[in-house]
Amino acid sequence: MKINRSGFTLVEIMIVVFIVALLATLAIPNLLQARITANESAAKATLKSISNALENYYSINSQYPSSTSALLGDTPPYLSTDYFSTPHQGYNFSASLAAYTYSIVALPVSSSTGSASFSMTTQGILMQN
Repeated sequence: MKINRSGFTLVEIMIVVFIVALLATLAIPNLLQARITANESAAKATLKSISNALENYYSINSQYPSSTSALLGDTPPYLSTDYFSTPHQGYNFSASLAAYTYSIVALPVSSSTGSASFSMTTQGILMQN
């Protein structure tokens, strides 16, 4: 009498697990680097948005605001999102404001969210630190 066995052998399962593990070790670093690159691009775009909001404020008030809350409090607000109170897409944002100058800085929350810090000043030049 012939016995019909179905299923996978232990060797076949081990080969599949090995292949999946190999693919994961190749793919995960690339995915993490893609996330870091996306966060850095978002940080640059956010700095430009904040700079545009500050320049719009300056064009109306002939000086920059004394605090970032002035960018959010007006109607309509110069910024629709408060980037300064909590991290935004893996970056913390801070601003040093004076009547006629400003400096905005974006620092990564950790090395897994970004590898570079960025800053922008009154001249509108985006710098990578």
